[in-house]
Amino acid sequence: MVMQVMPNVMISGDGTPQPDEDDRPLVSFSVDQRSAYLAQLLALGQSLPPSVDPLPESVARLQGQAAARIPELAIPSSRHEDWRFTNLAPLLQLQFQATANICSFTLGQLAALLIPEAQYRLVFVDGVFAPSLSLLARLPEGVTLGNLATADPQQLEQYLGQQPGAEEVFTTLNTATFKDVAWVHLAPGVTLDAPLHLLWISTLDRQGPIVSQPRALIVADRDSSLHLVEDFVTLGEGCTNGLAGGTYLTNGVTEVVLGDRALVHHSRLQRDGTGAFHVGKTSVSQGTESRYSQVAIHLGGHLSRHNLDVVHRGQQTETQLFGLALVNQTQLMDTHSNLLYQHPHCSSQQLYKAIVGDRGRSVFNGRIHVPQAAQMTNAQQLNRNLLLSSQARVDTKPQLEIVADNVKCTHGATVSQLEDDQIFYLQSRGLDRISAHHLLLDGFAGEILQKLPVESLRHSLARCVACRMMDV
Repeated sequence: MVMQVMPNVMISGDGTPQPDEDDRPLVSFSVDQRSAYLAQLLALGQSLPPSVDPLPESVARLQGQAAARIPELAIPSSRHEDWRFTNLAPLLQLQFQATANICSFTLGQLAALLIPEAQYRLVFVDGVFAPSLSLLARLPEGVTLGNLATADPQQLEQYLGQQPGAEEVFTTLNTATFKDVAWVHLAPGVTLDAPLHLLWISTLDRQGPIVSQPRALIVADRDSSLHLVEDFVTLGEGCTNGLAGGTYLTNGVTEVVLGDRALVHHSRLQRDGTGAFHVGKTSVSQGTESRYSQVAIHLGGHLSRHNLDVVHRGQQTETQLFGLALVNQTQLMDTHSNLLYQHPHCSSQQLYKAIVGDRGRSVFNGRIHVPQAAQMTNAQQLNRNLLLSSQARVDTKPQLEIVADNVKCTHGATVSQLEDDQIFYLQSRGLDRISAHHLLLDGFAGEILQKLPVESLRHSLARCVACRMMDV
């Protein structure tokens, strides 16, 4: 049996279907121009020194191979199916600067960003390790945290750049130009007893927008356990304190490798500045009986895109994917997920939600591929969206590709608005209209936020739901 189900829903806030193409006026760029722009980004990245000199031989070879592929690629246009709803023309109008100046922050300046429950911390500034801001004391035996200088060369060669989706254009650019690597390794049977906070800080430069290429490799060997909180933020212009809204590009890649029976919970927070462009890739490889869970919260950026690839490399693997996007003003937030089954008796659950206000736009494309070998698969996928404005827009495309004939797979998508009768009911119970709105938004978002195992994050992000969507 071959089944391909791809409902494609495009709805605006007034309930009317939308055309496939974005009707916002944007500059058009030819293939040659998009190729030349990508080549400029490559040259910009290569002009900066690496954090380790000389680079490990396998890393230098990997970067050389990626750089050699760049001339064959181009920045995607909206004519590419995977980028149909996310037009990168605003990005191509920016001229980025090269800077090797690493800002010096104090822990006091980072206080608002720190997570009390996280007893271990890795901090990278513009993609380069900041040991003075990191917290690596009292590590359990068998746990290695650090950067490219402390990573195991053999495991770098085995895993770095070898995960699903490595050929994608922005991933290739990251591979060719990253300057450092966040390195996390758990030996067999080891459990990290508290959350690890991986903090990626992007800074602003008065000379113009800059590019950072964060790169992380997390290897959890068999029977190990890890809770990772990956956090993308910015600090202000000229290395000053305070969240900022300037323009910059973060192009991050995180590779997660789970051995047999390993357990990884991954909380991913994207809270970049309001003028930022964020392209992120999470690539996950799961061994037999492993369990991977991700909660992705999307808050910041002018334009953000998260590509998530998960491959099951053994039987009886479990995958849970949850996501929440708070989209406001003219933000565009795009999530593309790709889940590939390869073995029988595996399961997955995916729930992605978006609250879209003002002139914001949310895009979701979720693909689940179940080949003939993946019998007895149990896969669930649901995308739910809440529109708060007549100008808000949602493009959603849950997608099942099923070849196996003994599976249990479901998917769906909903787009709705706050109902007047719901608000009236709450007002009749003594709430004012604004409080009624906030209570309904909290209920919609709370289903995802409750999946975060860190209590302080649940509370702080719950407050964000109301404060970010105030103009409902």
